Amino acid sequence: MTAEEAIASRRSIRAFLPTPVPRDVVERILDIAARAPSGTNMQPWRAHALAGAPLRALADALVAQAAAKVEAEYRYYPAEFFEPYLSRRRKVGWDLYGLLGIARGESGKMQRQHAKNLTFFGAPVGIIFTIDRRLEIGSWLDTGMFLGNVMALARAQGLDTCPQAAFAPHHATIRAMIGIPETEVVVCGMALGHADPAAPENTLVTDRAPAAEFCSFAGWDDR
Repeated sequence: MTAEEAIASRRSIRAFLPTPVPRDVVERILDIAARAPSGTNMQPWRAHALAGAPLRALADALVAQAAAKVEAEYRYYPAEFFEPYLSRRRKVGWDLYGLLGIARGESGKMQRQHAKNLTFFGAPVGIIFTIDRRLEIGSWLDTGMFLGNVMALARAQGLDTCPQAAFAPHHATIRAMIGIPETEVVVCGMALGHADPAAPENTLVTDRAPAAEFCSFAGWDDR
């Protein structure tokens, strides 16, 4: 598919088929994704790809501590949400829960759905992304561009993904189980594989604001 088709069809998939993804496919995606720009070509991203027994062992360990009080090493969201971000956040949450038949106030069902993050939603490949904690915000921006490349390239291969900040609070367990040094911060995880077409949650297509809403344009009327 074209780059436009790959980006336009990318969605956060929350239920995967068990169909294996060969290592060489994953490695090629990461190789090409690393063409992402980075300040002075530092290439600050690191990836830890798991499949098979190591993936299942990590998922089992994380699910076992799903209810534990843990915190990420960085703040992903603001302390208080405000508009337009509050409305967007609420809408996607209730749209997802509506597809799953989860009503307002059913906190137990919500918690169980959230815990599925820690299993990589059943994907055959899970990737944990980290960054050296000594680096600054510019390198985090570069890592974000790399992650975008990974997801677009996966779509170009007919695969699906879900980027997941839910792994960041569980950095201690992740670090211990897959050998991540203390010098690296767990940024996020990502599920990768083939979407389950029968799963209702995979029918969710989120809204996007058009460019006219978030971009100002100048100079086109001066010619």
